Amino acid sequence: MDTSPSAPPAEPLTVPLTQEQQEIRRTLRELLTRRPGPGAHHTATDGHDPALWSRTGLAGLTLPEEYGGAGHGPVALALACEETGRALAPSPLLATTVLATPLLAALGTPAQRAALLPRIAAGRLTCALALPAAPALALGLTGDNTAGDWAGGGRAGGVQAARAADGGWRLYGEAARVVDGHSAGLLLVAAHAGGFARSRTLLFLVPADAPGLVRSREPALDVTRSLATVQFRDAAAELLGEEPADVPGALAATGRTAAVMLAAEAVGTAAAALDRAVEHLGSRERAARHRLADLYVQVEAARALTYCAAREPGPGPEGGPLALAHALEALRATADESHAWEGEPHLCFRRAASDELLFGPARRLRARAAERTGLFGEEAA
Repeated sequence: MDTSPSAPPAEPLTVPLTQEQQEIRRTLRELLTRRPGPGAHHTATDGHDPALWSRTGLAGLTLPEEYGGAGHGPVALALACEETGRALAPSPLLATTVLATPLLAALGTPAQRAALLPRIAAGRLTCALALPAAPALALGLTGDNTAGDWAGGGRAGGVQAARAADGGWRLYGEAARVVDGHSAGLLLVAAHAGGFARSRTLLFLVPADAPGLVRSREPALDVTRSLATVQFRDAAAELLGEEPADVPGALAATGRTAAVMLAAEAVGTAAAALDRAVEHLGSRERAARHRLADLYVQVEAARALTYCAAREPGPGPEGGPLALAHALEALRATADESHAWEGEPHLCFRRAASDELLFGPARRLRARAAERTGLFGEEAA
């Protein structure tokens, strides 16, 4: 008698959802199912479908109602990220909603929030976070973002901010691998300001039409995740918020939340790849069925960790980075296996590799989490 495991169920078993959350998932899945294939928009000017972005309502999903948002919490945002990851849909969700908007809400002055957040919530303004260092480091995911002058530090490279004669700010330098940096209507730029005695990292607002701003789209390993190189050539900028501000702390808090949302994306992509592998399975050998069953367990474990981190109140310990480490490994393993069953372009594998380069790798995410929580004592630190 054949006792090999049957195909995994299509729907996850580990994440209980409210009726409202189930409706968010259903609506998004219907919208994204009707769109063109994953790579359809990578050659477009925006890198995504602006009309679809407006219809989804994801821009203001977590913004307060006073700014025109829906006021949902991190679980709803994780659901949205899982569905866009499942469809590998190019969208401003990561750059605008996950990375930029929390910084605007946390650090912006009342006037800045009133001017920018309603436009973002309505889908009329997209944003990008320009970091002159690897996102994993600048967001505190794989290292201490308060150590070293990763924003410039007066040396070559990075982005420098200087006071202009009119009392404003001017930016000089370059940031690479900026997600949606070629198309965003507003850039949030981390730059180094002050001399040695007053060295600090600040965040600045630079509109897309600012003189001295030069943007070029980069060739990307993952064609569904647009990247750009952004140059600042005496570009006028507005300080985000007021000094003094704990910019590294705000970036680290955003990084912890972003790790949860990236994990949700990876879980969605892995689950879709696993579904396609199951469809191609048929009556093939028992060993293949065992491998897929093992992958199903790995994906479900990553999903459970992701939603536990999303539900955890406050900044928490390191649930987000740990969930991201598990999700990246599940995605890589599932993408490797799914290649044997499908003839489509290897978009899942490209997403896995790209996210590891930008926000990982998994081993460093775990090492940083262990260091911050004191898991291995003072010796490890």
